Amino acid sequence: MKTKINAIWIDLNEELYKFILTKIKDKQTAKDIHQEVFLKIQTKIQQLKHTSKLTSWVYQITRNTIIDYFRKLKDNNISINDLDIAETETNNFDYSDLTNCINQKIDNLSSQHKEAIILTSFKNYSQKELAEHLKISYSGTKSRVQKAKKILKENILNCPNVESDKTGKLLNFENN
Repeated sequence: MKTKINAIWIDLNEELYKFILTKIKDKQTAKDIHQEVFLKIQTKIQQLKHTSKLTSWVYQITRNTIIDYFRKLKDNNISINDLDIAETETNNFDYSDLTNCINQKIDNLSSQHKEAIILTSFKNYSQKELAEHLKISYSGTKSRVQKAKKILKENILNCPNVESDKTGKLLNFENN
């Protein structure tokens, strides 16, 4: 296990720090988050089921840690552009190219659906927390989030530069 941690550190240390620094912009905070990420990796490495997904798993921990940092700031005025945290797994295409498209599609949603997507997907609100925040029922919140995700997915899949299979899985994306 220690060998895996050392290999991750050697392979991803500098790359992860640069990734964090592009999102945080403050060197000391980025270093703190970087350290926190590696502590989480050490404590959760047993949860990794498929070693082939190691890099994407590490980046997911990193993205979640960055999002947690923003949540702790309690800054409810963070725009979607400030939370531009792209997927880094590139099996079929570059998810980071898709991020701007997704941001535009989110911006085009109704204010209710936009808020539901931003708070649940980028600020890690649970649907129960969102219900309390919006002062609506839990079932109403679940419906709103599901509808927002459905509309967003349809909008993304209807883009002429997005290729998907019959099930709606993204296959390719051409950056215009």
